[in-house]
Amino acid sequence: MEDFIYRVAISLPAFLLAIVCHEAAHAWMAKRFGDTTGEQLGRLSLNPLVHYDPIGTVIFPLIGAMLGGTMFGWAKPVPVDTRRFKNIRSGIFWVSFAGPLANIILMFISAILLAFMFTKVSPDFSYFQVFTEMLKSAVTINVLLAVFNLIPFPPLDGSKMVSSMLDYNAARKFEDLQRYSFVFLIILIMTPVLSWIMSPALWASNLIVNIFINIFAGF
Repeated sequence: MEDFIYRVAISLPAFLLAIVCHEAAHAWMAKRFGDTTGEQLGRLSLNPLVHYDPIGTVIFPLIGAMLGGTMFGWAKPVPVDTRRFKNIRSGIFWVSFAGPLANIILMFISAILLAFMFTKVSPDFSYFQVFTEMLKSAVTINVLLAVFNLIPFPPLDGSKMVSSMLDYNAARKFEDLQRYSFVFLIILIMTPVLSWIMSPALWASNLIVNIFINIFAGF
């Protein structure tokens, strides 16, 4: 039980920041393209309560932590009215990409801070282990969220980015795959496919951390 509480305490700040920034980024980018639906609903905010989803924000991540893994989940999707976009194709692409992009940016910020901790802060510092583990968790969570959402299968963000590049009929047929989304997710979870997708991304994130460590070590 103590291990579970510790894992939650270490991962929860990074998890909440990751999913909140992901959804707020969708709302922000939608506003940039002319749709203020998300803003009007209060979703252009970093307040976790306005993005809260009972299953994705509470139950699913807690199960992950209970099983000894990384906290992983989602927030309530931001409603988007594409009819308000000044440029529909560009709007769909960039609004969809905004969420994963926010996670990629957070991953880089976390990697920089982690490298700073390793190279410029003494291990004797009282909270050295806590801060480094929190930052490691932040790197991992943001990488997983970014890559998972970029998978080009409906209703994930990656599928909408692909759809924005297709003609009307091809886009409708592609979006029809959403009826198989549950089966697709079960396949990802129950087979090594998800691991095959995530392993290169996690390797790349570790490489990025090491690059920043080498840069800071040179100062």
